[in-house]
Amino acid sequence: MIDLPSPAVIFWSIVFGAIGLGYFMYGKKQAAIVPMVCGIALMVYPYFVSNTIVLVVIGVVLTALPYFIRL
Repeated sequence: MIDLPSPAVIFWSIVFGAIGLGYFMYGKKQAAIVPMVCGIALMVYPYFVSNTIVLVVIGVVLTALPYFIRL
């Protein structure tokens, strides 16, 4: 039987996916590699993580990463 994700996982996946889309568009427009890579990672990683706490921790780290790493 297929195990469906919890509503919290779906919610956080949508939130971090939207943030990732914004980072990707910004990085592409500004030719900044770090926001673009973080944006792609934010859009893709929820497909592979099913634990809510791990999903949020990774999402917060990837969301904050472009602020601290500027190339």
